[in-house]
Amino acid sequence: MFTIIVGGKVLTPSGTINGNVVVRDGVIEEITASPVEIPEATVYDARGHYVVPGGIDLHIHGGGGREFVEATEDAFRAVMDSHARYGTTSFLPTLPACPTETILRSVKTCEKMISESESPLLGLHLEGPYLNPRKVGAIIPEYVTPPVEEDYKAILNSTQVIKRWDFAPELPGAEAFAQCLREHSVLASLAHTEAEYSQVLKAYECGCTHATHFYNAMTSVHNVREYKHEGTVESVYLIPGITVEVIADGKHVPPAILRLIYQIKGADSTALITDALAASAGGDVSGISDGRVIVEDGVCKLSDRSALAGSVATMDVLIRTMVSAGIPFTDAIRMSSETPARIIGVQDRKGTLEKGKDADIVIYDSDIHVKLVMRKGRVIPGRNTR
Repeated sequence: MFTIIVGGKVLTPSGTINGNVVVRDGVIEEITASPVEIPEATVYDARGHYVVPGGIDLHIHGGGGREFVEATEDAFRAVMDSHARYGTTSFLPTLPACPTETILRSVKTCEKMISESESPLLGLHLEGPYLNPRKVGAIIPEYVTPPVEEDYKAILNSTQVIKRWDFAPELPGAEAFAQCLREHSVLASLAHTEAEYSQVLKAYECGCTHATHFYNAMTSVHNVREYKHEGTVESVYLIPGITVEVIADGKHVPPAILRLIYQIKGADSTALITDALAASAGGDVSGISDGRVIVEDGVCKLSDRSALAGSVATMDVLIRTMVSAGIPFTDAIRMSSETPARIIGVQDRKGTLEKGKDADIVIYDSDIHVKLVMRKGRVIPGRNTR
């Protein structure tokens, strides 16, 4: 089965061309500036629009009124379908700190769904429970604990579906945990932490190469009595090998800081994430599993206003926010697709528009609003420029 996207401004690794994208059986067959005639093909008109790689969300808790922590196939499908309409074509389902039985049930659900031929799942992401109790933010504190070797080894040895695990590197046992993650080829990410430079550097040397929702739930430069100490933020800046992700909803991180991250870390080391909860992508607050969380001023927060929680953002919002902050559109797209694909190790099949890669494609109009979403060659209902 052939599909052709014609006349768009196609973003390729070598630059933007005015041309056509040919898709065959869910895979990109050709990208060309020359006319294409395939009589039996389905044709979508992208003239005047941008044709870009689908968004890859490395940190997402829910959407469409459901959350992954429910650990059911129905919830997983509801989240992935709701966010697909806004430009996310693949992702890591994220669990916050939660009981071990919830993790194991989610593992089983993810294993079943990831085996499906058109699955957008890239694996499972665990945000905790090995977090600093003084930096839990909206994480439920009762579930937070230092690393427990028996627990994490049992989980990691039982499955290959866990692809990322977040932790605070200053906790006792964190170095052994990071080394175990490296042995299992799991992305280790520092999160909810007060780690200073020596601790961050040691974690990096043990295999921790990513920073979770950069600037949120971590320290910046601060005083200890009369002396200045570097925080986690400055430590991450000082280590080029650590990539970062940012909740670019315009609420969690202000525009000036978005520009700073871009200037220092760059598009090659920065991924855009939603950190979305159930209220995103057409859902409402009733689907959020944590009763302490409210939605106010376009963001999720604890009802006592002591901390922000996840977002109600979608992928298109992230890209528009970055462009509004002064980041070039092409780099904002790269941070939503190419960079996260490389961070999680799927750049051989996703993240860029190239021959032989999955046909995960989004068409945006000039105002960066979604006109069409294609996931592995299948057009997502509700967005159609035909």
